This record gives sequence, C-alpha cells and structure tokens, in this order.
Amino acid sequence: MGLKKRSGVTAEFSLASATDVIFLLLLFFMLTSTLVKIQPFDLPQSDAKTVAPVTVVVTIRKDGSHTLNNNDIDPKAIERALGTALADAGSEAEATVTIVAETGTPFSHVVNVMEAASKNKARAIIATQPKS
Repeated sequence: MGLKKRSGVTAEFSLASATDVIFLLLLFFMLTSTLVKIQPFDLPQSDAKTVAPVTVVVTIRKDGSHTLNNNDIDPKAIERALGTALADAGSEAEATVTIVAETGTPFSHVVNVMEAASKNKARAIIATQPKS
C-alpha cells in the first residue's frame, strides 16, 4: 500500500522576526525613557474663580518649610499630621486638603503633600493665584 505525500502549503506564521522587532522596540523605549527628566516648574496662575471647600490648609514655602493650619510642621511628618488634622475636622466624607505653595516651590514638595492626602483618603487641591 502506497502512502501519498502531501505537498500543500502550510498556514504557519513565523514569529522569529516579530520577536526581534518587539525586542528592539522595547530596548529603544527603555533607553530613551531614562534620558527624559521632568524639570520642576513654578505653580501656575489661574483665572478660574472656583471656590472649593476647605478642611485643612497646608502651606509650602520655597525653602521647603511646611505649615498645617498656620502651625509649623516637619515635612517628614506631614502624613501623620494630616491624619490628625482631618480627624479633628470630623467631616471625613468631604475632607479637602488645600495646598498653598509659594511660587518657585519644587513640585516634589507638592506631590508629597498630595500623596499624604491620598493616603488619608482626602481630596487635595492646589490653590493658585489669580492672573493679573
């Protein structure tokens, strides 16, 4: 009994070249992403006239000093102090932390306060000065 050979075309797709291209793209994006640095910038001025509820006010000066409701506070202890101030305010559902940062303040200080507010389950808003 003779067996017949099939000479049909296979419907397979070779992924060897696709993996090479994906690897090169991955390598390119990894190398270029380390070269991008976000520069700190001055906080913007705004012409919005929105009034937001204020529960706690955090003031950040250009030299890095912080005040919480007009009381000086160590920037490293901001999360714990915010938790205490928000608990004293009592309105946890509508808790809002207003961040008032002096022009020229590094944005990393503002981000630290925003993260501390987020960990305490409060909304954080940035106060801006009106455009002149």
